[in-house]
Amino acid sequence: MNPARLRDGACPLCSARSVRPFATLRARSYLRCDRCRLTYLDPEHRLGAAEEEARYRTHQNDPEDVGYRRFLARLADPLLPLLEPAAHGLDYGSGPGPTLSVMFEEKGFTMRNYDPFFAPDEEALDRTFDFITCSETAEHFFRPGAEFARLDQMLRPGGWLGLMTELLDDDAAFDDWWYVRDPTHVSFYRSETFEWIGDRFGWSLHRPARSVVLFRKPP
Repeated sequence: MNPARLRDGACPLCSARSVRPFATLRARSYLRCDRCRLTYLDPEHRLGAAEEEARYRTHQNDPEDVGYRRFLARLADPLLPLLEPAAHGLDYGSGPGPTLSVMFEEKGFTMRNYDPFFAPDEEALDRTFDFITCSETAEHFFRPGAEFARLDQMLRPGGWLGLMTELLDDDAAFDDWWYVRDPTHVSFYRSETFEWIGDRFGWSLHRPARSVVLFRKPP
């Protein structure tokens, strides 16, 4: 998947051409794919890389912040019991203050971080892992089809992919949804979208909480 394909109207997740206008908010246009049900920001309205990074640098992500740890526990708590002791994990999209990886290391797991801005560890992308966490990151994917294919490549057979992102299950509330007000949020998923992703890669789908999705790759 490449920028040219995005410009010619193909869905950035499933590559279907069954894409239609969905909404226009604050001078930004959003599109909806009728096949995988992804809703996404028109590529012409994305922030530039420098603006995007500047926005991320305003995030107050601190591993010493008890409230932030409690927030991340929504993903960590249901995933931890599913992992084998001493499993190797990757936090994909770790942000400016890696914290989820610290929480898993405290439980005895070996972790690496990857973030295109703050931890651009290209070597990590050539490795495989027993589990991958992706917290508040999938909504930033410009090309989710390519991103999920990469995650599938890095995930070992029987491995787990844990995602946390807010779901767009109420179209009527889109205009006032706080999630869409963040200009770095470009991809929005419905329940059906995650079902499509699971089918595409042959992953089993588990939903321990509304904003948490656990995928398991077949052994």
